[in-house]
Amino acid sequence: MKITLHVNAGERTVDVEPRTTLLDCLRDELRLTGAHSGCEHGVCGACTVLIDGEPARSCLMFAPQAEGYEITTVEAMSPAPGELGIIQDAFCAAHGMQCGYCTPGMILTAHALLKHNPSPTRAEIVEAISGNLCRCTGYGQIVEAIELAAQRLRGANTEAAR
Repeated sequence: MKITLHVNAGERTVDVEPRTTLLDCLRDELRLTGAHSGCEHGVCGACTVLIDGEPARSCLMFAPQAEGYEITTVEAMSPAPGELGIIQDAFCAAHGMQCGYCTPGMILTAHALLKHNPSPTRAEIVEAISGNLCRCTGYGQIVEAIELAAQRLRGANTEAAR
């Protein structure tokens, strides 16, 4: 079936089987490979994308169900090709990733959190990312990365002020 998806502020028409997951459509048809296949049960968060600005598991949604919604993938977090967005840069600066498999989902979850709450507490950050599993870190550096991103997004980049 032919569907039209609104992805990363653009419109893309693809031909998919009705049973195709949004994750598979993004990766295989649209070549947006930032969302990863982890558990395929909606538990790990590796496949997180934003649907109308809210984190969602793309492995649990069929691609045809996504018609009419605004889908944002990690690829849209960069201001330009080869550049890092503020949240991405904060993850690098705070060493908030190791293997990187969970990182796109963490970045999108952080983006949604910081859009709703520009000054989250540590507990609010932990709660926000609680649905995203990381097997490499102890989450400490991920939380620090989100705290740094929040600070930078508020214009309080203390490191640049030094």
